[in-house]
Amino acid sequence: MNTLTNLTQERRLVTAIPGPKSIEALKRRSEATSGGLGMAIPVIIERASDAILLDIDGNQIIDLGSGIGVTNVGNSASRVVDRVIEQVQAFTHTCFTVAPYMNYIEVCEKLNAITPGTHKKKSLLVNSGAEAVENAVKIARHYTKRPAIVVFEHSYHGRTNLTMALTAKNMPYKEGFGPFAPEIYRVPMPYSFHWVGDQATISEDAIELVTHKIDKEIGAHNVAAILIEPIQGEGGFIVPPKGFMPALAKYSADNGIVFIADEVQTGFARTGHMFAVEDENVVPDIMVTAKGIAGGLPLAAITGRADIMDSVHASGLGGTFGGNPIACAAALGALETMEEENLIARAQHIGQILGDSLRALQKKYPIIGEVRGRGAMQAIELVEAGTKNPNTAAMNAVVKYCQSKGVLVLTAGTYSNVIRFLPPLVITDELLKDALNVLDEGFASL
Repeated sequence: MNTLTNLTQERRLVTAIPGPKSIEALKRRSEATSGGLGMAIPVIIERASDAILLDIDGNQIIDLGSGIGVTNVGNSASRVVDRVIEQVQAFTHTCFTVAPYMNYIEVCEKLNAITPGTHKKKSLLVNSGAEAVENAVKIARHYTKRPAIVVFEHSYHGRTNLTMALTAKNMPYKEGFGPFAPEIYRVPMPYSFHWVGDQATISEDAIELVTHKIDKEIGAHNVAAILIEPIQGEGGFIVPPKGFMPALAKYSADNGIVFIADEVQTGFARTGHMFAVEDENVVPDIMVTAKGIAGGLPLAAITGRADIMDSVHASGLGGTFGGNPIACAAALGALETMEEENLIARAQHIGQILGDSLRALQKKYPIIGEVRGRGAMQAIELVEAGTKNPNTAAMNAVVKYCQSKGVLVLTAGTYSNVIRFLPPLVITDELLKDALNVLDEGFASL
């Protein structure tokens, strides 16, 4: 644990949430920052370590969101902090495409080694998940000389102009921001909880729907890439049924389509595998990663088959800040932490606690329609009891209760009725169980 920000790993409230100092600071936030920015919990954070956030009023809050799946290795992880300090003292920037440096190369070597597949791979580093997705699409189009990109219902891929077009949900991500980029085609996603067909054949039926739509409405020969999240994040942690991902990868290969896995939220041990596609041994042509890669610093990557990644002409890719040396240093520290602390196994253990606890709550509270996810990436979908109608009011009430008791949870879902859980993979069992007890209280209070 980093001694500079060492905090006891326990929930502790000394004021109401928000406290008086946060209330005053949030007035400044309102005056200084764009009204287009959201806010999950109304506090101002002063320090953080592992799974605890300390606000300026002295409250210690359990973090079950990890900054939206970023601090997988915990906040202020010691290996990350140590490497960042060392790099800051050495140099802060040169631009890799101007004067290269070793830790960019080392991060790429590591990604090439740990991503699925034994084939030759190469990587490109950028700043964010959206930027990585944009570059993956650019590369796929350049490689195939085809225009069309196929994406899925309930998907989320970013907020830039292209990635908004790739994203499914209108509000808040797309409303009023058009016109959008062309040649984006959306196909059905097998969302098991809301699937109207036979659950026993959902994977086969969904593949038939998807491939029929591509073949008849787009033309497979026009498709540069199929882009999919192995577990859909903002859509509500929708897990594709078994067999769907492998069949999709095979269809892509059979038709010369670049198969892109968006592992921005699922990657880096989050789901109990280093990458979620490994659950069914799927090997994508290109993998997009971000969030958990660098322990909290802005970094993202595109890793793919060498022939695809090398198909772009020199200087066709890049950017001023992509693969900044400080972020690369943090990534090396984070990747080392994942390995040394066996966070893949830890995610599996957390997943067992989460899954068992959430399923127990489902038996107690009929408004929990479904528990789903994998590893330390799980969610509950809230409904009106006895139906599958979304229950946004209950979701908001439970989340507000948890916040008032010092537990930060995040929401998601196409229908705005999902509570998602993304705890740091270093959270203690005791802290996780304390947070889940508060969640239980939240449902009991309805």
